[in-house]
Amino acid sequence: MFGIGGRDVGIDLGTANTLVYIKGKGIVLNQPSVIAVDTFARRILAVGLEAKKMIGRVPKHIKVVRPLEDGVISNFEMTAEMLRVFISKALDKGSRLSNIRVVVGVPSGVTDVEKRAVEEVVRSMGAKDVYILDEPMAAAIGVGLPIDGPTGCMVADIGGGTSDIAIIALEGIVVSTSIRHAGDRLNEAIINYMRKNYELLIGEAMAEELKIEIGCAWIDPKEAKKGFREWEASGRDIVSGLPRTYTVTSRDIYDALQESIQLIVDGVKQTLENAPPAIAEDIVHMGIVLTGGGALIRGLDRLISDETGLSVIVAENALEAVAEGAGTCLSNIDKLERYASYYKK
Repeated sequence: MFGIGGRDVGIDLGTANTLVYIKGKGIVLNQPSVIAVDTFARRILAVGLEAKKMIGRVPKHIKVVRPLEDGVISNFEMTAEMLRVFISKALDKGSRLSNIRVVVGVPSGVTDVEKRAVEEVVRSMGAKDVYILDEPMAAAIGVGLPIDGPTGCMVADIGGGTSDIAIIALEGIVVSTSIRHAGDRLNEAIINYMRKNYELLIGEAMAEELKIEIGCAWIDPKEAKKGFREWEASGRDIVSGLPRTYTVTSRDIYDALQESIQLIVDGVKQTLENAPPAIAEDIVHMGIVLTGGGALIRGLDRLISDETGLSVIVAENALEAVAEGAGTCLSNIDKLERYASYYKK
């Protein structure tokens, strides 16, 4: 696609973040999937991190858009514009968009129509061949799981819009569960909790900060004895309408996230319940690998382990696993065509 010496590209087109992997270079871009547009002048003002900083802070003529919702494209035009900017940033200076192969990671639960929408966006930028790869498959490849053999392995990719859980063997997904409930819904749960319990309206950015800094899915008894961690939450007081700051503890965020986290745990258990007996036996020995930003919530691995009785680990490259898997696939096109949905120009 890029007239850069035949380099191919892997893309993790995520609800929260988009990552671009260039063969031979690795991940060269990791930006929030956000675009800001001036509706009067009809021009793009910012994309990625700069656009995300504008959320909740813009005048009426500026629209800040997250063009992907629950892991799928909700705004085709804005997704295409956003990708064009990202890919231009990822390229060598002077490179152009033409005639390369692209692998795009998408949630395992998307329909063929939704896959075609992703393919059309990438194709509109000049791609020669487009491969649509299920995110749990890409994540498994990205963390180095043995997906080609008969032994089953299990990965749970918890992103911004979806949680994708899959058991993989012999180059294919044996059983999977895709839940459109992940990082964004956890942020919503924190916002609702703060409004209900402390009459404090907080923004999405503040909710995400609380989730990252003091969020937890499992209470460590030792921590509970020492005292919970604290963080300052700023927002608008519902009663007075004035700005206010409230000291929030990790116990608060645990309570806020409990119901939402349980939905993800139930997805893991549902996937295990649907696994063939022989594969289930493999998972007992292999355990579960967690990837995606949601995997980094403190104690989630311990909670899933307690609920399933299995070994659970968080991948070292949890945030980059899908992009790295998508990019790594390009080293073996024959295998890639077996792993992915393939669209040739």
